[in-house]
Amino acid sequence: MKVVAEILTGSLFYVNIEEDANVGELKKQIGSNQENLPTNRLILMLDADQQRFLLVKDEVSLKEYGVQDGSHIYIFFEPLDHGSAINSSLNSQVSISNKHSEERSPPVDPSC
Repeated sequence: MKVVAEILTGSLFYVNIEEDANVGELKKQIGSNQENLPTNRLILMLDADQQRFLLVKDEVSLKEYGVQDGSHIYIFFEPLDHGSAINSSLNSQVSISNKHSEERSPPVDPSC
């Protein structure tokens, strides 16, 4: 079968895939058609009948997700570092903020 694949940039291309293929095989086929697409980071979403479905499990067949000849697949990418640099920066800011909050807290009166 032939499906239409679309990258966020708006680039469209066709992918030929066997009817009994699974999501992982589609990712590999997309990667072989488009040499700059890292298959290990692909997130695929099926646009079908005014509904959209993420194709999250590589071992599930395309038929089970409802992919058929002429289906439209959107391609997204997982971030390289999964936000670890952002998270560590935020964590250090929260830590600094907490230290300043503790320093500004009024002293506790032991007689209360």
